[in-house]
Amino acid sequence: MEPRYKHPISVLVVIYTPDLNVLLLERADRPGWWQSVTGSQDSDETPQQIAQREVAEETGLDTRQFELLDWHYHNIFEIFPHWRHRYAPGVTENTEHVFGLRVPTPLIPALSPSEHLSYQWLPVEQAAERCFSPSNAAAIRRLLAHASHA
Repeated sequence: MEPRYKHPISVLVVIYTPDLNVLLLERADRPGWWQSVTGSQDSDETPQQIAQREVAEETGLDTRQFELLDWHYHNIFEIFPHWRHRYAPGVTENTEHVFGLRVPTPLIPALSPSEHLSYQWLPVEQAAERCFSPSNAAAIRRLLAHASHA
């Protein structure tokens, strides 16, 4: 049986409140590394479907109850060397589609202990500074532009 590799297509979902507090999750496999909801494509899912599934898996939130917006941009980045074994040989880049999920207030997420240790809600700039991923920090900062058009 061939090993199952991750697809190099993923989503980043910035979850935020109307007053621009942002939810960050601390990775279980890398304590101290904070991020927004992220996740890779399963089979032939669309980016929207990936976003819905990953938000549910990582926070317990149902995106249908809130405002999930495709921000219509994506990042292409080099996969960190310590995670490349998850992908087929020779795959070094990932395409990450960016979404925003607006919730009415800072909600308490139902974390999956295998994925995340803790969570916090922070103002935009503090959240961006806390992220380990440059693309995640940039997406959080772009929230200011998207929120002004909402």
